Amino acid sequence: MIKVEHVYKAFGPSPRGALARLDHGEDREAIRKATGNLVALADVSVEVNPGEILVVMGFSGSGKSTLLRCLNGLVRPDRGRVLIEDGGREIDLTTADEETLRQIRLTRIAMVFQKHALLPWRTLRQNVALGLELRGLSSAEIDKIADAKLDLVGLGDWKDKHPDELSGGMQQRVGLARALATDADILLLDEPLSALDPLIRMRMQDEILALQRVLKKTMIFVSHDLDEALRIGTRILLMEGGRVVQLGTPAQIVTAPATAYVKKFVAHVNPLAILRGDALMRPLASLPRAPLDPRVVLLDRTGRYRCVLSAEGRPSTLVFEGKEGGRFVPYDDTLALDRIAEDAIVTGRLDTTMRTALTVNHATGRPMLMVDADGRLEGVISEWELLRAMAEERSTPADRQGSAQGIEAAAP
Repeated sequence: MIKVEHVYKAFGPSPRGALARLDHGEDREAIRKATGNLVALADVSVEVNPGEILVVMGFSGSGKSTLLRCLNGLVRPDRGRVLIEDGGREIDLTTADEETLRQIRLTRIAMVFQKHALLPWRTLRQNVALGLELRGLSSAEIDKIADAKLDLVGLGDWKDKHPDELSGGMQQRVGLARALATDADILLLDEPLSALDPLIRMRMQDEILALQRVLKKTMIFVSHDLDEALRIGTRILLMEGGRVVQLGTPAQIVTAPATAYVKKFVAHVNPLAILRGDALMRPLASLPRAPLDPRVVLLDRTGRYRCVLSAEGRPSTLVFEGKEGGRFVPYDDTLALDRIAEDAIVTGRLDTTMRTALTVNHATGRPMLMVDADGRLEGVISEWELLRAMAEERSTPADRQGSAQGIEAAAP
């Protein structure tokens, strides 16, 4: 767990004076013009959960790189705390001594840089081994770990090559292997893919996601590319002028931008590939039940389709127009939707995309059931949930109440 608590940072001749002006209501630009100080971070608070990828975004000068550097002690805040769990205790990086910071950087936190930062006179194995050498490990142990991490990123056969013999994407993988070699739980990635061409960049995103599924590291990933953030982020932190303006899942950022600034960020995002079943569905708790049998859940507003839940919460029996015997059909890419019987209902996982849900609804005219990994019913996506999602797309809080009321009023 990483906790950032009310962190402020100003750069310039008089940071304290700049923050005092900020406390009295002056804005960042006025403070810069009057004092020559730049307020880079202002009252930033966020908790990063173990195993998640938190993507930090914002236009140039928003404070995202400064925040990242506060997380490994390269920049010390003027106010606030940065807490990192280590061996069952919390260490405050803002007050830690140099030896504690050194140990944290060697064992708990690793960084992947935008420009690779590879040493050209060293082989790939030697570049990956750098942090291990600083720990004082034996040569045999260093080689074993370095080789294993190069294998992990698909460069095992290149370990004796030098960086100038590699493409940009391959060099970036070496940087990632070097960070992984320390076995740190926390990876800080400062726009690591921004210098790559689009095709290689997408492949590297795939590789990072594949590695994350295996290694389950905690990643804080700075990016200026919204498509990248939406693709890899568990959550997205959007910054403006040194402040956090919104923190949420990709679906929350796209469908419910908190400010006009965020709305501008997501203006051109296509929600069909971003919104997922768990964000779209009407949850089980809000679905109506049969008056005489609470195990029976109404799957549409007319009660035409109903299902009986097992004791474990799995859909066990499908009732179509009062008759039992309907079928639950799991969705996959090979499913022939035009051949599904009228008494059948398609089920899907919680990560089902909005595009898929729309396709199923259009082809069958029936709701789609969302089930968890154990097959338990979690919710339903019908045409009304899809209409609501499209009506609320990229609306700010001030816009949403009216659109939601309109959809409800139109429902039978």
